Amino acid sequence: MKLYNTLTRDIQEFKPLDAPCVGLYTCGPTVYNYVHIGNLRKYIGDDILKRVLKINGYEVKHIMNVTDVGHLVSDADEGEDKIEKMAREKRMEPIDLARFFEAYFFKSTDVVNVQRPDVVARVTEHIKEQVELIEKLLGKGFAYITDQAIYFDVAKFPEYTKLSGQKLEEKEIGVRKEVVVDPGKRNPADFALWFKACGRFANHIMRWSSPWGEGFPGWHIECSAIAMTYLGETLDIHTGGIDHVPVHHTNEIAQSEAASGKEFVKYWVHHGWLLVDGEKMSKSKKNFYTIDDVVKKGFDALAYRYLTLLTHYRAPINFTWKGLESAQSALDRLYEIASALPEEAEGVSVDYGHSFLDAVNNDLNMPEAISVMWELLRSKESEKIKAATLYEMDQVFGLKIREHAQASKNIPEEIMQLVKQREILRKQKKFGLADQLRNKIEKMGYILKDDKKGTKVLKKI
Repeated sequence: MKLYNTLTRDIQEFKPLDAPCVGLYTCGPTVYNYVHIGNLRKYIGDDILKRVLKINGYEVKHIMNVTDVGHLVSDADEGEDKIEKMAREKRMEPIDLARFFEAYFFKSTDVVNVQRPDVVARVTEHIKEQVELIEKLLGKGFAYITDQAIYFDVAKFPEYTKLSGQKLEEKEIGVRKEVVVDPGKRNPADFALWFKACGRFANHIMRWSSPWGEGFPGWHIECSAIAMTYLGETLDIHTGGIDHVPVHHTNEIAQSEAASGKEFVKYWVHHGWLLVDGEKMSKSKKNFYTIDDVVKKGFDALAYRYLTLLTHYRAPINFTWKGLESAQSALDRLYEIASALPEEAEGVSVDYGHSFLDAVNNDLNMPEAISVMWELLRSKESEKIKAATLYEMDQVFGLKIREHAQASKNIPEEIMQLVKQREILRKQKKFGLADQLRNKIEKMGYILKDDKKGTKVLKKI
């Protein structure tokens, strides 16, 4: 198995520290707003990585944080805490708002069939571990205290920009001088480990006692403290969005390696952007979409998952509704083919099985893996072998192919009678009554897909 390592900037053979065990840390959500489809692209990518590790025989211990305090409006030390800002706008308690959006996050990842982590670690439930890590950094001289905060001194860590490849002088030029609001800060690139409940944060609601008075942790320290608590001082794999490279993950490396004296992560895996019609997603452009928006337009949530598999995880995706329509059509066709395969599947195809494994083990090349799957279905392999191989492939794809195939073979006669009645109404051009029957069928747990060949009935999974 090979992975592209952002740190070394090349594709490397994956060799875990303690095979067959693999420690996987994935940056989780900041729960201040609805998770959107761009966010979901990253979590689907993490899920694919975990599934590929498992089919290679690895035992994965997956840890994910939930940021429910400390992430400011800017990834640097600028602005308000995102959660407290949104809580004030929504007139909610910050912790209640965080729990609401955390629940929405998991609801969204569930419907696109993302497996949940072994440990979900909320930042607010790991303050002690963060304080202890800050104390260690202070004791080793890598951090300093001002009247307003505790900062990591990047000048004390010579390899500070090794992940991004950016020179520190360039990074300093990129930091706007006006955002340095603490006169005690030594260097614009120094980042906060702990904010004291004073000055601009005097009214911060979420606060904890510490050796330096009441306050709350910075964004970056949380991931280091949580990751090392559950996975040790060196991790096998750490994932995140490509936007985390220059700031968040750069800071994680600095504080973690300064504290432990050891390499923090062996393999850094970063996922590409998602654009919408060629533009960055934003509410102001009215192109901010959640998975609920996808479903409300009549698409299967797993059609979005299928769509993400058509682009390599490191490349940007340009989301369009037309592209999603094509993905839905392909997924419908896949389910239709699977429903015609025999239930007694046996014997995985050697050729197609090897080709599939070669693709997914080559830096998670899912577009190639999808191509292999369609080649299998067009091949002259026996139907039983096709079924067995397809279901093995879906251990990685996560498209619930077998579940849909089995459900489509067992449509109750009552439902089929309603479908026939609807077809009669449509031929009579009584479309209003036909739509009422469609709604009734969907409330009974079935989805209708109309095309030139007729109407297909699928059970909701």
